[in-house]
Amino acid sequence: MLRIDGRDNEDLRDLSISRSISKYAEGSCLIEMGDTVVHCTATVDDRVPAWLVDSHQGWVTAEYGMLPRATTERSPREATRGQRSGRSQEISRLIGRCLRAVVDLHRLGQRAIQLDCDVLQADGGTRTAAITGAYVALAEACGYLREKKLLKSWPLRDQVAAISLGLVSGELLLDLCYEEDSRAAVDMNLVMTASGYVVEVQATAEGAPFSVKQMDQMLALGRQGLTAIFAKQEEALADLTK
Repeated sequence: MLRIDGRDNEDLRDLSISRSISKYAEGSCLIEMGDTVVHCTATVDDRVPAWLVDSHQGWVTAEYGMLPRATTERSPREATRGQRSGRSQEISRLIGRCLRAVVDLHRLGQRAIQLDCDVLQADGGTRTAAITGAYVALAEACGYLREKKLLKSWPLRDQVAAISLGLVSGELLLDLCYEEDSRAAVDMNLVMTASGYVVEVQATAEGAPFSVKQMDQMLALGRQGLTAIFAKQEEALADLTK
């Protein structure tokens, strides 16, 4: 199948992760996957949610949003509408779940880390790029805490990243751009750890159901793509030796 950008079916889009791009945040990165660009920051707060006070553990949470002109047409700011969209809330919760899956909250201490993922430009896979970038920002924030001697031990147990894939015109494609995603008969978002554990699978048939064999093929291709993404994360975090 000839893809819109000339890639082979199993190829990722061009991926780059630039760290420490925010002057004030304890952790930050800019992740670019093709034409999708997401700015991720991590903010350390010495307070935890009320229900965690005196629990001797920390918390990691996230917020996701899109800038008004991240897409081909301007969308109103959610603040202007007076409420966050259901999509933004759902993706925010997803990012938080995925990051907490690799954090030892007791080692983090009684503090919270807030991850903010802002989509500057969207061309498919914004939630998966946000998860991948948020991990890098989180790791940098943990490095900041260790440098300040505020951690007794490293709290990150594993890497986590995400990738999109799907069935388009009968063919299995990795890392869908928007044009491919909009035509997909099956759309999957796969979140895994570097050690090979599944954090979350979101797979939906837009028309006819898909087989278990096709599901297994998608998982195998997703793992293949994630191996390359984990290597990019490691490259971005090379100076944060444990």
